[in-house]
Amino acid sequence: MPAEAERLEVEKIIHDCIGWALTKDLDRLFSIVAQDDDFFIFHPDSKSTVIGFETFKSLGERVWMKDAFKATDFAVKDLRLKFTELGNAAWYSCFLDDHALWNGQPTGWDNARWTGTLEKRDGKWVVVQMHFSFPKDD
Repeated sequence: MPAEAERLEVEKIIHDCIGWALTKDLDRLFSIVAQDDDFFIFHPDSKSTVIGFETFKSLGERVWMKDAFKATDFAVKDLRLKFTELGNAAWYSCFLDDHALWNGQPTGWDNARWTGTLEKRDGKWVVVQMHFSFPKDD
């Protein structure tokens, strides 16, 4: 089991994966994700899957840094965080509210299911994958 300080560090990274956008601190975002070809994100739609850090970096620079995009608020709810016995990997699940304006029009998610995995690499925690989804009940 990791020390409380390490748990808090990982929780901050999870929050900063979304919260970076409030100040457009792209350097912070890039510093907390794996910068390799194995990094990936599944979004609720199949068109928005991100594979590899360079694709993610390009998305950030092309889309989120535009004046048209302005993050307004977010909330991470019911965060569950588990560490491997060796303490070199962790996974999380939570619900996410994430809101922004695009060209002045509100957009975003409420109660998105968000899961992810982090690895400790060279003494530093980085996110290696994320998955966002919404329940679909018949």
